[in-house]
Amino acid sequence: MLFSSWIFVGAFLPVVWGVYRLLQSYTPVREVPLAWLVVASLFFYGWFEPVYVLVILASIVFNFSFGLMLGRVGLAQSKRRLLAGAGIAANLLSLGYYKYTGLFFTTVNNFGADLTVPEIVLPIGISFFTFQQIAWLVDAYRHQMRESNFLHYALFISFFPQLVAGPIVHHNEMMPQFARRLSAPRARRLLAMGVTLFIIGLFKKVGFADHLAEIADPVFDSAARGTALTLFESWVGVLAYTLQIYFDFSGYSDMALGLAAMFGIRLPLNFLSPYKSASITDFWRRWHITLSRFLRDYLYIPLGGNRKGLLRRLVNLFVTMMLGGLWHGANWTFLVWGALHGVYLALHQLWQKISAWRMPRPLGVGLTFGAVMVAWVFFRAENFPAAMRVLEGMTGKHGIALQNPDGWLADMLRACGIDIQSVGNSRNLRLNEKWYILWLALGVALFAPSAHYILRGKVGIDVTHVAEASGRRASKRKKFLPPIVWVPSWRWGLFIGFLFAVSLLLLTRVNAFIYFQF
Repeated sequence: MLFSSWIFVGAFLPVVWGVYRLLQSYTPVREVPLAWLVVASLFFYGWFEPVYVLVILASIVFNFSFGLMLGRVGLAQSKRRLLAGAGIAANLLSLGYYKYTGLFFTTVNNFGADLTVPEIVLPIGISFFTFQQIAWLVDAYRHQMRESNFLHYALFISFFPQLVAGPIVHHNEMMPQFARRLSAPRARRLLAMGVTLFIIGLFKKVGFADHLAEIADPVFDSAARGTALTLFESWVGVLAYTLQIYFDFSGYSDMALGLAAMFGIRLPLNFLSPYKSASITDFWRRWHITLSRFLRDYLYIPLGGNRKGLLRRLVNLFVTMMLGGLWHGANWTFLVWGALHGVYLALHQLWQKISAWRMPRPLGVGLTFGAVMVAWVFFRAENFPAAMRVLEGMTGKHGIALQNPDGWLADMLRACGIDIQSVGNSRNLRLNEKWYILWLALGVALFAPSAHYILRGKVGIDVTHVAEASGRRASKRKKFLPPIVWVPSWRWGLFIGFLFAVSLLLLTRVNAFIYFQF
């Protein structure tokens, strides 16, 4: 079931929310509303593929059992270490089986073998709930948490707003909130803010991301078929995908935080205008924040972090980003995408070490945005040959397409031996009716205030390193941002109602979120 579908908006959400509020108000047993949310969340998950409800239930039971054993008083440290290692290994093996078995067989076949590649359907969201439970086991091993209530743990893992694509949450961020009873005024305010944020996210998805896909998909599909792309086709296609994945995942995250707020829960912030970043380090403090936090706390720091010298720090960054890239999908192109970002981060660290020059912010934003665009080519391309065709097109190797192929610029380029084609005759792009979407989306991503800013941070939880990254510049940034602040008023009600009406009109097709495949 997609957040951006009629069945979710018109049936599932109203029923689940209405019953939850009734149970909260009229049932003296506090566990009953939580049990209802668990049942509703498993129904939501089973809508995609009912059989995989068994997979997530087995995962929940397994990890809860290991967590109980790790929480035993008096258990020897050696046994605790063995239990934690076995639990983490089992989670990784399960993830590896579902996600990477096909990649393994395909890679072996590329070296001359003739093995039958098994058809294994990836349980949706397995990467997210597996990482969440690995974090749970590590925290239980470190005595940072303890949970003996199976219902609470099941809700922590299965809560439907963040089940299939994050944010990746910690137990101590979620469960204390479910245990608290909200006052009626605060519940109403969170409901209003949650509805606002959900509709903003829905509009990002159906108003921007789905239309941008109509520009990006033909370009990358043509590259996968072996078509040589012009410079114009390649750059427009990559820019469209760069914006598509932003509005797709940012929209999903806004909807997730908004849905949770409707139930009185604040999830961790997952996006903070990442394309406004003036460095690649700042980009990763703003993009998929909870994944960055997980990789930092459970991979980068255990590898040594920045405690063992500059060279070791750069190696740790590179390894962390490569593994983070491979986590995204069963294709070696994801590994390259992660490696590129590892190189970017390492170069930024070196630059900060050897240079005292402070790069002007517009130049830093442009350089970071361009580097991220190039990396997205590997993230989106079906294989390496397709990625290379797109990159070749971006260099102008196969000619340039211009809006006016008979103008002075075209004549000058032809004089230099460059092939010129007409945009109107482009094989892949339908820009006459979509061009405005591209520029509007770019303007929103680079210059519009974030939903987090508009709602003054009262829906999503700021995680520590985001506050460190953005808090120092908050006073300066507010001077330049327009005073767009959400308040419960008829003006905001009309505006959000208009966005919702437009979004409903655009719910004519089902487009899965990009991150659902991870």
